[in-house]
Amino acid sequence: MKRHWNEIQPVDEYIVCLNGMLHETDRRILTFLYQPLLGTNCFSLYMTLWAEVEENRLRSQTANHYYLMNFLDQNLQEIYESRLKLEALGLLKTFVRKTGDLREFVYELQPPLTPEQFFNDGMLNVFLYRKIGRSHFLRVKEFFSDDITCTDEHLEITKDFQEVFSAGLPPLDRDVMEDSLLSEGKLFMAKPDRKGVSLKVEQFDFSLLESSLQGVVVAKSALTPLVKETIVKLAHLYGIEPLEMKNLLLTAVDEKDEIDIEVLRKSARDWYQLERNEQLPELIYLSQPEALRTVHSEPSTKEEELIYYLETVSPRQLLIDISGSLPSSADMQVIEGVLFQYKLPAGVVNVLIQYVMLKTDMKLTKSYVEKIASHWARKKVKTVKDAMELAKNEHRQYAEWAKNKQQPKQRVTRTEKLPYWFNEEEKATTLPADDEEKLKAMREALVEEIKNQTAEKEGDKSQ
Repeated sequence: MKRHWNEIQPVDEYIVCLNGMLHETDRRILTFLYQPLLGTNCFSLYMTLWAEVEENRLRSQTANHYYLMNFLDQNLQEIYESRLKLEALGLLKTFVRKTGDLREFVYELQPPLTPEQFFNDGMLNVFLYRKIGRSHFLRVKEFFSDDITCTDEHLEITKDFQEVFSAGLPPLDRDVMEDSLLSEGKLFMAKPDRKGVSLKVEQFDFSLLESSLQGVVVAKSALTPLVKETIVKLAHLYGIEPLEMKNLLLTAVDEKDEIDIEVLRKSARDWYQLERNEQLPELIYLSQPEALRTVHSEPSTKEEELIYYLETVSPRQLLIDISGSLPSSADMQVIEGVLFQYKLPAGVVNVLIQYVMLKTDMKLTKSYVEKIASHWARKKVKTVKDAMELAKNEHRQYAEWAKNKQQPKQRVTRTEKLPYWFNEEEKATTLPADDEEKLKAMREALVEEIKNQTAEKEGDKSQ
């Protein structure tokens, strides 16, 4: 996640517009279906932006973000994060136009899914079930459904237009048809179609899946756009790789050689619970939750700048920043396993990534990462500061774990790389004179390396 002061300022203006009319039913859907997933801050932002648009209108007057900050009693970072979450769940589209030093934003509110779309989405309904539990989930579903009125035993006596009205007038004039057309820049008020959460198809390797399906009962034509959309959702939700997805598709082929989406969803859910031996996945935000952050304004020191970065960046982006390239699927599986299995906040995971990669020559060894993650989970580490402090205090133990994993044949003395925040000297121990000199040299080399890193960073910052 980028720093908010580079993306938005309090003086930046904004206009709210609606993508079609919003109704009372939408408010109930947002309250009971979306609010448990988004939280109260996001819900308040959406409802406030909606309220700025007058009744029977599609756009608001211009305002600046000072107004939102005062009205919501939130800082700009909180508003920015709420905006990103609304965008991620398909409830908001954001457009920006820069004029000099100022920016003008257009916030286009998107209607929520209908209850039928939400409960058949395959992702949002799973997250809601995991969030509120089965009993409340069934209660909410009952709230948005009703009994069917059966008319099978009734006789329809509805009259059609011709039976009730007579035209009695000459054919319609061309002026009427032309006057019914909208002028340029206008838009009829209407209810748009919604498709749920938008996921990029490119995130799933369909070429590998299709090649693995050659010669089996699933035809390429069975991978319709709807089936592909479902596959992408299931892959993202449960972490299913293409070859595993192939086996699930085979279980969902019906007698018409088509993919039964409901069977596919059930197979994916069963696979996840069997493979992970867990309950259904929950919605996890890929940056440190606001309540667990310690830096809420522009950092004033180098330490605050690092902490803020680790609190706001996603683990995936951190891997990219460290290595300079996209992370491998194996590395992402390690990180996703830590997030889901050990329930560590994203900022804490970022500290773990930085520590392990610099400690093990830029490698994410699964067993080593999980051993430290398990320790931090037992210690209930929730903040970036606590994670950094624990890494310093337990450095000797973690080094011993790394040594056991590597199982070296002989002892090799080498200078270990550490994050530059790792600047506490290790506790003194009684060593032979030669070893003491070597350790002193190692420390001096490490201090010199830290100084060089700091100088390089300050040089990059000044450019």
